[in-house]
Amino acid sequence: MNLFNIIEEIEKVDPEIHGRMSPRRDAIKNITSFGSKVAIAALPFALSTLFKKAYGATPTIAVNTVLNFALQLEYLESYFYTQGLAASGLILASDTASFATISADETEHVAFLKSVLGSAAIPMPAIDLTAKGAFSDVLTNYNTFLAVANTFEDTGVRAYKGQAPNLLGNQVVLTAALSIHAVEARHASVVRSIRASRGVAIAPWITGTASVYNDTGVATVNANYGAGASGYPAENNVIQAGIDCTALPSAGGSTTAFNIACEAFDEPLDMATVLTVVGPFFK
Repeated sequence: MNLFNIIEEIEKVDPEIHGRMSPRRDAIKNITSFGSKVAIAALPFALSTLFKKAYGATPTIAVNTVLNFALQLEYLESYFYTQGLAASGLILASDTASFATISADETEHVAFLKSVLGSAAIPMPAIDLTAKGAFSDVLTNYNTFLAVANTFEDTGVRAYKGQAPNLLGNQVVLTAALSIHAVEARHASVVRSIRASRGVAIAPWITGTASVYNDTGVATVNANYGAGASGYPAENNVIQAGIDCTALPSAGGSTTAFNIACEAFDEPLDMATVLTVVGPFFK
């Protein structure tokens, strides 16, 4: 085994590895310089310590748990768009191509996650797109369909972001998850733009006010989030890393408006919160 060749190969795909490992790399070099059997025997332990320190502690949630969580969300979105496209007269002809693309993306996400998980993949659960009656006309009223799509996509973006720390130990899976995260964000923007074209006061990006958690306008199906909660909480957070972003200067020289401070950051959602949000859509 040539340890330094391995490190050189890693440097090709992770330019930051040199900074992460120095001076740890020198420490390993010093160990091998002894040329003793004891030093060689210590290499596996040294390697383990080096990479753990370089890439962080072991995630508290197993990778397969995170991927099955993502798969559950993708099952829901894939089924939702498949049923929406199949519902006669629901989606306007001018929007069909957009939703056909979104549907194909979600189906691809399901296939990808199942491929990665293999035999560990959970089966598709039973789904109730009405959320136990909260959206009873979701497949007959286009405005309701769009509002639910908006909530699914916004939630998906934040769900993937919330799980990124649990995938730090697996750079390949993390890269794939962040790639899906970006696609979900584009989906959300498309859905929001369609809603705006139909007269809904909404931007292509998430925003909020001091009293409204987000701007979807969708009545929450989870009362525990309180007044103003439209599907999920906390998008009106303006405190980032302990800094009140409304106190920061804006481009015009004054302090930052509340909605701008909200829009400048996406809030991650933890697994428990996401499952509470989408829970009513599963039987």
